[in-house]
Amino acid sequence: MFNLSKLGQQLYSGERSLNVIGKRKAFLSVSLAVILIASLAVGIFRLNPGIEFRGGSEFTISQVQTNKQDIAYEALKKADIKDGARVSNVGLDGIRVQTQSLTPAQTTKVAKILADAYKVKAENVTSTFVGPSWGAGVTKKALTSLIIFIVFVSLMMTLYFHNWRMAAAALFALVNDMFVLAGFFALTQIEVSPATVIGFLTILAYSLYDTVVVFDKVRELTKGYQGQYRYTYGELVNLAVNQTFVRSINTSVVALLPVASILVIGAMLLGAGTLLDISLALFVGMISGAFSSLFIASPLLTWLNDRTESAKKHNSAVLSRREGTTVESESVDGETKLAPVRVAPLSAGGHLGQAAQPKRKKRSKR
Repeated sequence: MFNLSKLGQQLYSGERSLNVIGKRKAFLSVSLAVILIASLAVGIFRLNPGIEFRGGSEFTISQVQTNKQDIAYEALKKADIKDGARVSNVGLDGIRVQTQSLTPAQTTKVAKILADAYKVKAENVTSTFVGPSWGAGVTKKALTSLIIFIVFVSLMMTLYFHNWRMAAAALFALVNDMFVLAGFFALTQIEVSPATVIGFLTILAYSLYDTVVVFDKVRELTKGYQGQYRYTYGELVNLAVNQTFVRSINTSVVALLPVASILVIGAMLLGAGTLLDISLALFVGMISGAFSSLFIASPLLTWLNDRTESAKKHNSAVLSRREGTTVESESVDGETKLAPVRVAPLSAGGHLGQAAQPKRKKRSKR
């Protein structure tokens, strides 16, 4: 029977090892391919901005007997509104209708037609208006927040690790997550709302946290690594990834459970649009963040470090000392299996009882 705890112990001690760094070219190639596909998706299909970004009029119909969206589309045709309309369900007995910007007279007309179509009272139809200038302001603030976040993260990572390569690798992992989310929303055409932006920034922080945990272990294991010639930098980074692998999986699963509950119960059963926006952003982003922290940030860090002259000399020295042994190790430019890095085996301690305690010498009687 599969035991995650036992697997974590074996990965931590080096008894078993996932060859993540040895296959770094494959993982980095997948990341670049995902970024390319996401860029094409955004360029071709475009994102589907919500009314908060593009402006327009919105009608909410409550206490409807049926939540069929076709009724709303037919009603809009009667009001001579055919282009740019979007209809969605809100809860179990609500309908949301979004159109382009309407005049007050058009708003009154559409509200009456929608009330008649769904056979509800006039007060059950509420309308709101979002101007294009307000939507442009929201878009500008969202982009500004993203830029400030990236700049702040760059400075923080550089100062925290005192290593620009770690900062660059962490930022590339964030860029990968951003493109994954953007490509997902472009392909699915799910509406992007301010709630989506909030979820987007939350995911970037989550991914950064996961990367920092992995890099802390990397920094611990690689400190002064050039003073020894048993293992290369890549092999020590691979051990760090293995030692944090189960922890990252556990953290991601625990975080995904409530998000999945919101996604299934809130969005699919209740039809709440805002919950769908933020829950999907969190769900997809958490999966992408966990993957990028383990399989993209660390391989890129190793690739950047191995391009330095000092790392090349150290790798050559380590490999030359292994000549004539049966250990299959990493070549300088190749992608062969890494030499397993083993640490002291983990075993629970035991209490030896009172017999193992120091004893006081008996005083002689006089």
